[in-house]
Amino acid sequence: MVLQADVRAYVGGAATPSPEGVILPKAVIAPHAGYMYSGAVAGFAYGRLAAGHDTIRRVVLFGPTHRVPVRGLALPAARAFATPLGTIDVDREAVAAALALPCVCESDAAHAFEHSLEVQLPFLQEVLGEFTIVPFAVGDATPREVADVIRLLWGGAETLIVVSSDLSHYHGYAEALAIDRATADNILALSPTLDHEQACGATPINGLLLCARERGMRPELLDLRNSGDTAGDKSRVVGYASFAFSGGVDGRA
Repeated sequence: MVLQADVRAYVGGAATPSPEGVILPKAVIAPHAGYMYSGAVAGFAYGRLAAGHDTIRRVVLFGPTHRVPVRGLALPAARAFATPLGTIDVDREAVAAALALPCVCESDAAHAFEHSLEVQLPFLQEVLGEFTIVPFAVGDATPREVADVIRLLWGGAETLIVVSSDLSHYHGYAEALAIDRATADNILALSPTLDHEQACGATPINGLLLCARERGMRPELLDLRNSGDTAGDKSRVVGYASFAFSGGVDGRA
């Protein structure tokens, strides 16, 4: 299968620590463009998760809405998501708990044509065993509202948090390098002040950064590139990065 072979190559092509040095992240940030553009960058985040194959059983996903405006965070009514690699059940118990928060709603429309969450699923299917998902399409929400949802569903070693985001859009190559390096430094400083010119998933990233700062987590930049590096055209590029978060209070050591 072409999709599986591509995803496997992206994960396999990412440099990963030796088994004795692996730190299993509690959370990752990964890009969501077409795989030819950002798949290799995403591979660095998902390569870090292979050690969680037998541990991670629930993935809480946050991605920005691109097509349908939403107030707050939207969950689907669907009970499963399907990719060419198989079907993934939605954790309906977690959905019910999240829907009790005033910032969370149910909207199939917000998910119907959204790609920011779906492009992460084949990577998760490649590196994890059996798992469920809790997929949030993040619209007009505050970082604190996102952080409240993350806190609610934090769980233990069985729960992974994934934030889906690209970085700057449609600048020249050199300008994008400067913008994205500053954005990466902002994330590494756990400063929840990103705007949507820096990252399309700025809101869920800021929410994760709030939680990471409160819990004393350690962020790590795994890869930082743009479409000029991966697809050749450097006149108008899109930035991509992968990050891992570990350690701290109730985080993975």
